[in-house]
Amino acid sequence: MSVWKGLLLRIGEASPDYGTSSDFKEHIETCFGVLRRELEHSAHDVLQFLVQCAEQLPHKIPLYSTVIGLLNLENEDFIRKVVEKTCSHFQDALDTGNCNKIRILMRFLTAMMCSKVLHPSSLVIVFETLLSSAATTVDEEKGNPFWQSRADFYITCILSCLPWGGAELIEQVPEEIERVMVGVEAYLSIRKHVSDTGLSFFEDDDDSAKISTDKDFLEDLWGRIQILSNNGWKLDSVPRPHLSFEAQLVNGKSHEFGPISCPDQPQLPSTVSNITYGKQKHDAESIYPQRIRRLNIFPANKTEDMEPMDRFIAEEYLLDVLFFLNGCRKECASYMAGLPVPFRYEYLMAETIFSQLLLLPQPPFRPTYYTLVIMDLCKALPGAFPGVVAGAVRALFEKIADLDMECRTRLILWFSHHLSNFQFIWPWEEWAYVLDLPKWAPQRVFVQEVLEREVRLSYWEKVKQSIESAPGLEELLPPKGTPNFKFSVEESMEGNEQHALSVELRNLVKGRASAREVILWIEESLFPVHGMEVTLAVVAQTLLDIGSKSFTHLITVLERYGQVIAKLCADQDKQVMLITEIDSYWKNNAQMTALAIDRMMGYRLLSNLAIVRWVFSPENVEQFHLSDRSWEILRNAVGKTYNRVCDLRKEILSVNKNIVSAEEAAATAKAELVAAESKLSLLDGEPVLGENPMRLKRLKSYAEKAKEEEVSVRESLEAKEALLARALDEFEALFISLYKNFLNVLMERLPEASKVATLQGLKSIHADSMSVDPEESSAMEVDDENGKSKSQLNGARTSNTYNVGEKEQWCLSTLGYLKAFSRQYASEIWPHMEKLDAEVITENVHPLIRKAIYCGLRRSTDGL
Repeated sequence: MSVWKGLLLRIGEASPDYGTSSDFKEHIETCFGVLRRELEHSAHDVLQFLVQCAEQLPHKIPLYSTVIGLLNLENEDFIRKVVEKTCSHFQDALDTGNCNKIRILMRFLTAMMCSKVLHPSSLVIVFETLLSSAATTVDEEKGNPFWQSRADFYITCILSCLPWGGAELIEQVPEEIERVMVGVEAYLSIRKHVSDTGLSFFEDDDDSAKISTDKDFLEDLWGRIQILSNNGWKLDSVPRPHLSFEAQLVNGKSHEFGPISCPDQPQLPSTVSNITYGKQKHDAESIYPQRIRRLNIFPANKTEDMEPMDRFIAEEYLLDVLFFLNGCRKECASYMAGLPVPFRYEYLMAETIFSQLLLLPQPPFRPTYYTLVIMDLCKALPGAFPGVVAGAVRALFEKIADLDMECRTRLILWFSHHLSNFQFIWPWEEWAYVLDLPKWAPQRVFVQEVLEREVRLSYWEKVKQSIESAPGLEELLPPKGTPNFKFSVEESMEGNEQHALSVELRNLVKGRASAREVILWIEESLFPVHGMEVTLAVVAQTLLDIGSKSFTHLITVLERYGQVIAKLCADQDKQVMLITEIDSYWKNNAQMTALAIDRMMGYRLLSNLAIVRWVFSPENVEQFHLSDRSWEILRNAVGKTYNRVCDLRKEILSVNKNIVSAEEAAATAKAELVAAESKLSLLDGEPVLGENPMRLKRLKSYAEKAKEEEVSVRESLEAKEALLARALDEFEALFISLYKNFLNVLMERLPEASKVATLQGLKSIHADSMSVDPEESSAMEVDDENGKSKSQLNGARTSNTYNVGEKEQWCLSTLGYLKAFSRQYASEIWPHMEKLDAEVITENVHPLIRKAIYCGLRRSTDGL
C-alpha cells in the first residue's frame, strides 16, 4: 500500500505510520504534508481514496475534513472536485435510498463546513431541502403520510449532524439555523408518534399507556439536541481538530454545494384501507428502517456519567464501525475498543452490540458476525469486557420469560457459540435452580437448549464435563445422539422378518444396485407382501442407517437413491410418514433430524406443506413450549421456500441485465451490417453496392448470432419468470397452511376471548387460580419485583416456582412463534393480505391470535 494511503487510513490511531505520536494535530500535519506532494501526480487517486475513507471510516471524519481544509489553502481546484464528488455521491444516495451513505455524507458536509471548506449557507440549504421533503410527506393533503419513516429519517439525519457542527452554525448563520430548528419543531408537531409494536425486544403488550408516554427515537433525539443546545453545544465525544488550525483555515475559500433534490413522493394508493396503508408503511420501513432500538440491559448508573448526547454519539460510532468494517472483524473490534471518546463505554458497547444481534425483524448482518466481534472484544479488553458480557447474559436470563421468541432463539444460538470459543466455561451453579422449575419454565428451557446447541458444537462428554459445578444439570443434556435403528435387534418373529428385509436392502446398496433395481425389488418382493407402512419403514430406516456415519454419507445416499424415496412418497400423506421415520431414527439427535429433513426438501423429496403438517401433528404440538426441535425444522422449511423466491428474483435481475446487453450487441451488429451493405465499393473496377463479400458474410454471421443470443436470453427470462410465479404460489400456499395450522391448535387451547384479551391476562390465569399451601409458603420468599419465588441454596439464588401454568405457557410460546414468522416474512405476506383476511384471519379469530399476526406485520391494531 502507498505511504499516503496508509497515512489516511491510520490517521488518529497509534500506528507505526505516524511513529510514536498519538497527537491529532501532528497526524493531520503529517498527512497533509504527504498528500500535498502526492497531488502533483496522483490527484485523481487521492480524490477517490479520500472520499472513500470519509464514507467508510466516519468516526474519523473530523480529521479528514481538517486535512481537506488545509489542502483547500493550497489547491482550491482539487477541493472543489472533492465537494462536487461528495455532492454527486449524496444525490445518488438520496435517489437509491442508501440510508447509511446519506447520513454519513451529511456528517462529512457538516465537518467540511467547520473546516471552512463548505459555506454554512450551503449546508443549511441541504437541511431545508430535506426538511421540506419531510414536511410534505406527512402532510395529509399534499403528501403521503404512509411514508413517514422516510420523513423521520431525513429529520434524524439533520439532527444527528448538529453535534458535529451546531456551534459553528449558530456562530456563523444563527438566523438560518434557527429557521431550520423551528421547522424541525413544526414537523415534530404534525408527525405521528411511532410505536415499537411488533419490534420490541420484550413482550409487553404495547399497552396504550406505555405507547403514549414513551418517546420514540426521533422525539428522544430531539430532546437530546435541546439539552446540548442549552449546554452551549459542548461535547466530549466529538473531536474538534479544526480548532487547532483555525487561524489558517479561515483564509481558505468556502465552496458552494451543488443543488440536490429529494425523490418524488410515492403515489397514494387509489383506495385507502387498512391493508393498503399497511403495505405502503411496510415498504417505507423496509427502505428506511430505524437504525437502532435501544436494549437497556444494565442499570442506568452504569452509563449515567455520560451526557445524553454523548451516549448518542458513542452509539453512532459503534454502529458505524460495525457496519463499515463487517468484512474484517479484528479491525472492527480494534476500532470499537479505541473510539475517540474520553469516557469508558464498555457497558454501552455491550448494549449496542446486543441490540444489533437481537434487532427485529432481522439484524443488519448474520448473527455469527456479532459473535465473532464479541469474542474479539473479550480478547482485546480481557480485564473489562468479558465481565460486562457475562453481566449482560445474566440480565437477559432474568428477563428471558418476557423476551421475544425470535430474540430468545438468537440469544441461545449466540450464547452456545460464544461459550464454545471459551472452553465452555460458565458458572452453571448460578443457574442450577432451574431444575426446581417446571419443565415449561422459559429459564429451564433456555438452559436446556443452550446445552443442546453446545453438544452440536463439541461432543457430549465435553459439555457434561463443563457443567461439573452443577452436576444436576446433566438431566437437561440431550441424549448422546446415537441412531435409533428399528431393525438392529431381532426381538420377535415380525422383527426377524423386517430385519431380514433391511439386510437384503442393505446388501443391494452395498452391491451398488441402481435406484431402478431397488425400486423393482420393492415392487416385487416388499410392497405386495408387507404393505406401504412396513415398506416405507424398512426403506427409510435402512437408507438413513447407511447414511448415518456423516453428513457426506447422507448426501451420497440421497443422491444415489433419492428416486426410490420419491417413488414411495409421491403424495403428502406418505411424506408425513417419511418424516415420522426420520424423526424416529434420529430421535436422540435433533441436529441430524433437521439436517436430514432439510436435505430431503432440497432434493424435492419432501414438500414444505408435508413438513408443516408433520410439525403440527399432535405429538409435536405438545412439545411446542418445551423444545426448539420442531420449530427448527419449520424455520428451515419456510426459510428454504423463501430463499427459492429470493434466488429467482436475483436471477431475473441478472437476466434482465443480460437482455439489455444482448439488445445492444444485436443493435450494434445490425447497424454495422446495414452500414456495410449500403457502402459503395469497387469490384473489378466497377462500383457495386456493398463491401467486400467476405466481410459482409462475417458481419451477417455476427448479426445472426447476436439476434439468436437475444432470443435465447429472452427465453431464459420467460422460464425464470414462470419458475418465480410457481415459487410465489408455493409460498402463498405454505403460509395459508401455516396460519391455518397455527389457528387450529391455538383456538383449541386459548381461553375464551371474553376472559383473556392480553398476554398479561394470559400469564396471570394460573397465578390467580393457584392456592398456596401454608407449609409450602413458609419455604418461599416472594420477590415482589418480578413475581418469582426465591430460596437460597449453597449461597446461590434459586427459584423453585414459575407462576405461569403449562397450558398458558404453551399459548405464550406458540403465539410468540406465530408473531415471529409473520414478522420475518412480512414482505411476502402483505401481497396476500386480502386472501388471508378472507380465509384465515376472520371475525371469529381469537383477539390474541389476531394481535400476534398484526404485531408481526406491523399492521395497525387499533380496536383490538
